[in-house]
Amino acid sequence: MKLEQLKQVYFVGIGGIGMSALARYFVHLGVTVFGYDRVETALTQQLEQEGMHIHYQDDVAQIPEGIDLVVYTPAVSAEHQELQHFRANGYTIMKRAEVLGLISKSKKTIAVAGTHGKTTTSAILAHLLKVGGVDCSAFLGGIAGNFDSNFVAGESEWVVMEADEFDRSFLQLRPEIAILTSMDADHLDIYGDKESLEQTFLEFAGQVKQSIYYQAGLPIDSQYNLGIDWYNYGINQGTIRANNVSAIQTIFVFDYINNQNKVPTIPRLEFTLAGHHNVLNALAAISVAKELGVKDKAIREGLATFKGIKRRFELVTLTQNDRAYVDDYAHHPTEIEMAIYAARTIFPKGKITGVFQPHLYSRTRDFATEFAAVLDQLDEVILLDIYPARELPIAGVSSQMILDKMKLVKKELVPKEKLLEVLGNKEIQVLMTLGAGDIGSMVEDIKDLIDNK
Repeated sequence: MKLEQLKQVYFVGIGGIGMSALARYFVHLGVTVFGYDRVETALTQQLEQEGMHIHYQDDVAQIPEGIDLVVYTPAVSAEHQELQHFRANGYTIMKRAEVLGLISKSKKTIAVAGTHGKTTTSAILAHLLKVGGVDCSAFLGGIAGNFDSNFVAGESEWVVMEADEFDRSFLQLRPEIAILTSMDADHLDIYGDKESLEQTFLEFAGQVKQSIYYQAGLPIDSQYNLGIDWYNYGINQGTIRANNVSAIQTIFVFDYINNQNKVPTIPRLEFTLAGHHNVLNALAAISVAKELGVKDKAIREGLATFKGIKRRFELVTLTQNDRAYVDDYAHHPTEIEMAIYAARTIFPKGKITGVFQPHLYSRTRDFATEFAAVLDQLDEVILLDIYPARELPIAGVSSQMILDKMKLVKKELVPKEKLLEVLGNKEIQVLMTLGAGDIGSMVEDIKDLIDNK
C-alpha cells in the first residue's frame, strides 16, 4: 500500500495522542481525514481546526463514503459499532502501529523505546536534529513546545518515532537506530509478567539495523544483535556519561562525556528540563544527534532552547510568592518517583502536595503497593478515582487500595468534581498533579486557583 495515494482515511480513536500524530501526517500528505472519538477535547478541537472531520458518537451513519483506509487503536473496544461495521464490510483496516511500520520502511527510522521516557527523549532528539540541520519528521507521544504539535514534518530521510511496547506494537518497526530508555514492569495485562515484557524488548532490539543506545543497567547486551553498534549511557557511568550534574533553579547543568574520555566531550551543557531522569533522556538524544552529524554548538543551543512537552514535568506556574504548580503525565510508580525527586531537587524546602489519578484498573491492581510507597514520599496526597481508559472495572480494585497501603498521615480520597474545592481550602506551597487520565483537562482551572490564592 502506498500511503501517498490514499484519498480518505478514517481514524477510530482519533483523539489519542499517537493516533492524532498519525492523522496530522496524513493531512500533511493532502489526504482527507475523518474520525471518531469518545469525547471532545482541546486536542480534537485543534484537529478540527486543522481540517479534520470528527464526531463523538459511535454511529455508523456518520461514516462517509469512499474511505480508503481505516486506522484504529487497540484501546478501542472490539465491540465498537463502527469498527465492527468496517470489519464486516471489507474495508482495509490497520492498527496505528502497522501504519507507522509502513512509514518507517520508506524512511530511515530512529525508534525510541522504553516503558517511560519515550516522549521526552523523542522530542529532545527531534529538536536537536532540527537545530542541527537534519530536517527530520517525528511522531511524538505528547505536544512538544518547540513544535506546538505531536507531529513534525520534515524533508530529510530521517524520522523519529516512539516505539510503543503496548500490545507489542514496536515489533512493527525495523529502525536504523534505537534508544532503550527503560524496561520496568508495565502492561502486565498484555505481557503477564516482567520476564515476558523484557523478552519482547530483546526481540525489538534484534530488529535494529545500525546502532542501539541503552540506559546503563538495563538487562540487555549486544548478544541480541551482534551486527550493530551498542552504547550504554548513564549519570557517572556508561560509555556515554553525564558528569558533574547540578541544578541551578530549574536549569540542569552537566558535562557530556563520550567513550570514557577524561576531558568532557561537551562541557557545561545547560538543559531546560528538570530532573536527573531528563538528563538521561538528553544523553541519549545528544548521542544519536551526534551520530547523525549534529555539531556540538547546535547541541548546546538545542538543549538551551528546548521548551519541554505538555504534561511532562511541566512547570505550569510559579507565582511571585513562590507557589509552584507542576503537572506530570506520570502513571507508573517509577515515573512518579522520578517526578517527585525532580520536584524535591528544585524546591528542596517546599511542602509538596500531590494529586494522583490512577490510570487503569489493571495497573492499579498490579502496582498498588508500589504506588503507595512512592506517594508516601510526598508531604500530602489527594487520590482521585481510577481513570478506566480502555478497561471495565475489576471487582475489588479502586483507589482505596492505594490509600489503605500508604503510611502517610496526610492523605485523602476525593471525587474529581470536588478537587478544586478541596485544593482551595489548603495552604499550597508546591502542588503536583500526576496521572495519564483526564486530570490533564483540569490544569488550567488549577492554575487559576493557584495564581489567585
